[in-house]
Amino acid sequence: MPPKPYEDHGPGDPTALPAALALGMLAVGGWLLTTARPWHKPGHALTLGLGWTASGALLVCGLTLLARCVRTVHGSAADTEP
Repeated sequence: MPPKPYEDHGPGDPTALPAALALGMLAVGGWLLTTARPWHKPGHALTLGLGWTASGALLVCGLTLLARCVRTVHGSAADTEP
């Protein structure tokens, strides 16, 4: 039987907000990567380097954060104990 709306459902998922942040970082990093293409438009080397560095950092951080969230949710009990 599904719980009634007024019943206590317990604490929420603690990884929901970090996972949403990670997906947002991946989206922004991918968007920056597609806009900082040297073959698309000529640009200054410093601008292109900064764009690629920022997009790479966002992609790596987002992927790392998302992997940690997935490991938290799907990890075994032996993985989470110190």
